[in-house]
Amino acid sequence: MLFNTKSFSLYLQNLITTYKPHVNPNFTHTHQIKLISSLKVVWRKDQKLDQAIENDKQYKLCARVVKEVLNEPGQVIPLRYLEKRRERLSLNVKVRTFLNRYPGLFYTYYDRIKPKSDAVLFLRPSDRLRDFLEEERKIYDNNEELLVAKLCKLLMMSKDKVLSVDKLVHVKREFGFPNDFLVKLVPRYPNYFKLVGCPGEGQSFLELESWNPDFAKSVIQLRAEEEAKLTGIPVRPNFNVKLPPGFFLRKEMREWVRDWLELDYISPYEDVSNLDQSSQEMEKRTVAVFHELLSLSIFKRIPVPILGKFSDEYRFSNAFSSAFTRHSGIFYLSLKGGIKTAMLREAYRHSELIDRDPLLEIKERFVELLEKGKHEWTEQLRLQREEVKKDMEKMALRSEDEEEKLDELMYDEQM
Repeated sequence: MLFNTKSFSLYLQNLITTYKPHVNPNFTHTHQIKLISSLKVVWRKDQKLDQAIENDKQYKLCARVVKEVLNEPGQVIPLRYLEKRRERLSLNVKVRTFLNRYPGLFYTYYDRIKPKSDAVLFLRPSDRLRDFLEEERKIYDNNEELLVAKLCKLLMMSKDKVLSVDKLVHVKREFGFPNDFLVKLVPRYPNYFKLVGCPGEGQSFLELESWNPDFAKSVIQLRAEEEAKLTGIPVRPNFNVKLPPGFFLRKEMREWVRDWLELDYISPYEDVSNLDQSSQEMEKRTVAVFHELLSLSIFKRIPVPILGKFSDEYRFSNAFSSAFTRHSGIFYLSLKGGIKTAMLREAYRHSELIDRDPLLEIKERFVELLEKGKHEWTEQLRLQREEVKKDMEKMALRSEDEEEKLDELMYDEQM
């Protein structure tokens, strides 16, 4: 997605055209703290971006159920065990109903939990699901360079170039890492990664072994370079700000945003140990980190609690989530599903994701599997309704015949 210089310039002009930006050398940290913390932006619902989250609701539910079964020994599970986990999986229908709606995911069969126990219903992955898992593996293999770059970038943005393995495992789905990335992907690149400690014990870390300057460019910097090549004019890296229709900022907030945008862009890969946590420059760098993290994510959105787990590693302040509403032209803070989710506005057109990660192909293949199963379920229901209708019609004809015969008998008796 190219940086829209014209729209950005118009945005600045619409803020206050008569004001000439400047940096005040006597601008104290105390004034900065007061300025940043006192300028509030009222949160406003964006139904179209909320819809983007709603559209993925069934896909994520099915993915959770599949993951639950695949994580079981032998990749099989008694149906009644899965039924007991419905609340944790946020499955609001019985497992049998779920299986009927998505018949392409699992096979069911009877087996014994213990040698002398009664046979109960079990679930195991269907052939279709196993075919999908094979396709998923191939997609991961084809995008291995992208996965390595993403993992390096996450480490390069952190203050010590090291991240907790447990935290990385917790966010692997957000960035598209496969389940086995620590045991298969990481060991293949000892020039980039060093695994310290034993994963799962809470004291394991992934360290960056070497710095690749090709990875040290943010999406915003690459976008500016691309536009400069196309136009032949140097383009200053900055955020693409686009307020949603009908959204307005108060005057003091417009002035602050205008001045803040005039500050030099600070790459999320730069060393900022010399910056004051409360400075406007640090705010600029923090927003750059958020922008880069969301850009690296599969869906260009990440739940705020997940981002909060990396507050120390990426130098986020305790009130970091307020930046998403303070910069409403860059981000949207969704409250859909009772969870705060930070979304990158420029990555969406209405409710459609337009900034597409190559790893999204995995989701698309999985959705095709779900849709095929759902179509079969719908067709089965249609056939059942037709059978019921035919049976009712036969019963009605039978009733009419019986009534005619009864009338004939009554007529004969009268004669």
